[in-house]
Amino acid sequence: MTSYRVTAHNTSKQSENKIHDDTVARRFGFSGGLVPGVDVFAYMTHLPVEKWGRAFLERGLMDARFVKPVYDGEVAELTGSEAGGILSIEVHSRDGLCATGTASLPSSAPAFSVADFREVAAVSERHPVNAGSYEVGKWLGTLPRDWAGDAAREYLADIRETDPIYAREGLGHPGLLQRVMNKVLVDNAILGPWIHVGSKMQLLSVAKAGDVITARAKVTGNYDKKGHRFVELDALVVANGKTALAHCHHIAIYQPREVAAA
Repeated sequence: MTSYRVTAHNTSKQSENKIHDDTVARRFGFSGGLVPGVDVFAYMTHLPVEKWGRAFLERGLMDARFVKPVYDGEVAELTGSEAGGILSIEVHSRDGLCATGTASLPSSAPAFSVADFREVAAVSERHPVNAGSYEVGKWLGTLPRDWAGDAAREYLADIRETDPIYAREGLGHPGLLQRVMNKVLVDNAILGPWIHVGSKMQLLSVAKAGDVITARAKVTGNYDKKGHRFVELDALVVANGKTALAHCHHIAIYQPREVAAA
């Protein structure tokens, strides 16, 4: 059993997604603005990187589901237990289970060709989300993003990462790839409050601080569940237009039932 404690930080209080705003989140029944799921995912990566080091960043597999919110300033307690080469991870905060996941280290990274994932640009002008924004089978792209210099250091501080491997070796944190997956949604439509609920990520090569990162994503699901509108994405996250960094499956509620019913 391994453990790790983080004082959670809401990095998105000023973001376009108002589910991270205290006032708006309370209207949806939460205690305050939600710490982004991509940042909770980043917290969770600490345990497998602590166990497997750089090898995990090069070919590790991890999935996570977000059960309950983690709130700004609250302590998140992460625990990991290994059985059969699988590291099971739980995140508890406020004495409740907030996220679950697993991590493992395949003997080699699976092969994915960048050419198999269609490169498209993000829309030139975003419009409010509608039935055509995330049609099943549609390819979506992102605006290029890089985290270099101060931005890379600020990101590590924001997610409270204590492992020295990133600064020491100039590596990009896998949580950055999750942020790019979120950008697939927001770069292609104007959303109201929305919630990231789960992700699976197969790392394919280690990211470098300062890489220019994009995602090539295909919409694989768009459906109603308990009044919420869900979208699922299958994507390859690419560095500098040529290097496959990760194969990702991303799930989000893009219209909570309170919005869909309005």
